[in-house]
Amino acid sequence: MTVSKRLAEKKVAKFEKNVTRRGLGSASSKKGFEPAHIVLILFAVLVVASFIFQVVRMAMSDGIPDENGIDS
Repeated sequence: MTVSKRLAEKKVAKFEKNVTRRGLGSASSKKGFEPAHIVLILFAVLVVASFIFQVVRMAMSDGIPDENGIDS
């Protein structure tokens, strides 16, 4: 077998090995959340906490505030 034939077969074998691994991600893939997920979670916590705060505030002030938004 000539050198160029061996080199070509080595390249083909390397390509075939790469094709079977394609799409699997790296072996040391990221663990944890991406920044977009963290921002979305923080926003959801903020919305839920604000809702709970408003419900508690309304319960302590005996009902719905007047149309000006100022509790009496």
